[in-house]
Amino acid sequence: MRMVSRKDFLKSLGLAGVTVLAAPLILHCRSNDDESEDVTIDNSVSTACAVTNSETEGPFPTKSPSDLVQTNIVGDRTGVPFEINLTIQNVKADCAALQNVIVDIWHCDKDGNYSEYGGTGMQSTNYTSYHFLRGRQTTNASGQVSFTSVFPGWYDGRATHIHVHIYNNVGTSLLITQIAFPEGSGSAVEMVNASTGYRGMSGYTYNANDNVFSDGTANEMSIVSGSVSEGFKLTHTIKVNA
Repeated sequence: MRMVSRKDFLKSLGLAGVTVLAAPLILHCRSNDDESEDVTIDNSVSTACAVTNSETEGPFPTKSPSDLVQTNIVGDRTGVPFEINLTIQNVKADCAALQNVIVDIWHCDKDGNYSEYGGTGMQSTNYTSYHFLRGRQTTNASGQVSFTSVFPGWYDGRATHIHVHIYNNVGTSLLITQIAFPEGSGSAVEMVNASTGYRGMSGYTYNANDNVFSDGTANEMSIVSGSVSEGFKLTHTIKVNA
């Protein structure tokens, strides 16, 4: 059971967004003086230039992220090649690109396991001495960071996802969030899980039933393109108060 979170509170006010299960919606910011062009998602819920939903770090956060400054986070893992491209924007500056902020990411491997943890009921496989699929980068002048990885798998109770923690340049936390993936026929999630070495879709928890994403993925949904043979590329914009 979770305590009432910021998202649950916003949901009660009708501001939590809606679940996106097909192609992700591309959103655009507007200036404060342009009152005539409000971008909305269902029931006039605006996500044009609003802070991305905060989420739990989950049970497997990176223990010493400052030791993992790297763009290639594959380590010894195998799987479908995957490129992660993130843009960080500042809501306090009309969603301008945010330079020199620290971006940590982490996700599970194709079998649903995390490095730095294991040997317990939550994850039986012991990877406590491994550091795969975790990385840190600092945004460039365009507010961007990129990572080379392998396509994440999934584990019981959760849809495919990536964890992100963003800090300012002096280490103050700005946002902890998660990235959702498009689902459904022809999606990367289905194509990858039909490929060799992945778990398949039997028992998969979809975004609508995921305990993090079930209240909406409007500003957490990524765009994923590519193929199993050539690899996939994810692009996503995260908005913070800085």
